[in-house]
Amino acid sequence: MNFAETEDQTAIRTAVADVCKSFPDDYWLEKDREGGFPMDFYRAMASAGWLGIAMPQAYGGAGLGILEACIMMEAVSGSGAGLSGASAIHMNVFGLHPVVVYGSEEQKQRWLPPIIRGEVQACFGVTEPNTGLNTLKLKTFAERRGDHYVVKGQKIWISTAQVAHKILLLARTTRLEDVKNPKHGLSLFYTDLDRSKVQVREIEKMGRKAVDSNELFIDGLEIPVEDRIGEEGRGFEYILDGLNPERVLLAAEAVGLGEVALRRATRYAGERVVFDRPIGMNQGVQHPLAQRWVELQAGRLMYQRAAWLYDQGLPCGPESNAAKFLCAEAGFSACETAVLTHGGFGYAKEYHVERYFRESMLPRIAPISPQLILCNIAEKALGLPKSY
Repeated sequence: MNFAETEDQTAIRTAVADVCKSFPDDYWLEKDREGGFPMDFYRAMASAGWLGIAMPQAYGGAGLGILEACIMMEAVSGSGAGLSGASAIHMNVFGLHPVVVYGSEEQKQRWLPPIIRGEVQACFGVTEPNTGLNTLKLKTFAERRGDHYVVKGQKIWISTAQVAHKILLLARTTRLEDVKNPKHGLSLFYTDLDRSKVQVREIEKMGRKAVDSNELFIDGLEIPVEDRIGEEGRGFEYILDGLNPERVLLAAEAVGLGEVALRRATRYAGERVVFDRPIGMNQGVQHPLAQRWVELQAGRLMYQRAAWLYDQGLPCGPESNAAKFLCAEAGFSACETAVLTHGGFGYAKEYHVERYFRESMLPRIAPISPQLILCNIAEKALGLPKSY
């Protein structure tokens, strides 16, 4: 067993951090106040070649693994960009994985290079208002009409839809009542986000204002047959292939967020003098910070193991879920402790930790709840009966 990063992995962490230095804390504070997609950051990452880190070299990517992508995303989040910076490029890193695995050669040539170069932005259209995490009950329907499909339905919590050119869309092509297995009859598409047929309505939310979240109302969206990925009716199977890397990437982002919060809190504890001594001399301040360090270290090891398993082509479902669960909780606790360490100043935006705290809720909630993760681990890792 070797837990050391390779020279290349360390170089990735350093090079990504160098790009992020051009986008300091005040940049992200302004984005948090004013909103607006961080396009200059997105373009800087694209220009440096990072958007295709886990994409095949044949289409312009770096051909590296999910572990290297996790190192990159942890570095982005840990730079102070937090989830705002990580979410701005998250879709480019993992989102088109179903195309890489199941798309035709023509589709790969047509779709992958533009998203790797940062010329195209895409959103991920799965979740619906009335189905939540019960993906098999999706109601958005794509009706086949000759050489195209016509789509009608709703999606919710769709990130970057305000700026996206494309959408990776999961929809039913066979009614649920007409299939023997509810996993069948769902199809996956990657197509233009035609705003004359799709109303995009932004959702005001607690954090990550720079990266929009939206509800989509789809009425009459036409999708050419050549924009369907793989076979009709197998979309659920295709989408599953990208869920584990997404969870591991989010775990790495949560660790990065917790790390930057912990660094700020530790520095403040060493500098803030009360009763003629730094507050960091007090064990009541030291111990929570030390415990957060322990938890973040454990989280990093868990996401690294899950990523390694995935990159080796080995089963990694429970490990990916465990990484997402553990890292989300560790990141949240670190951000909460950072606010408390700052006392009243932790509530002030200029100290940044309150922004980290608000963003730290996201990995706990999305893309899957901690409760459902525990249900899955109970079933898959412990062999208990399925409870949902």
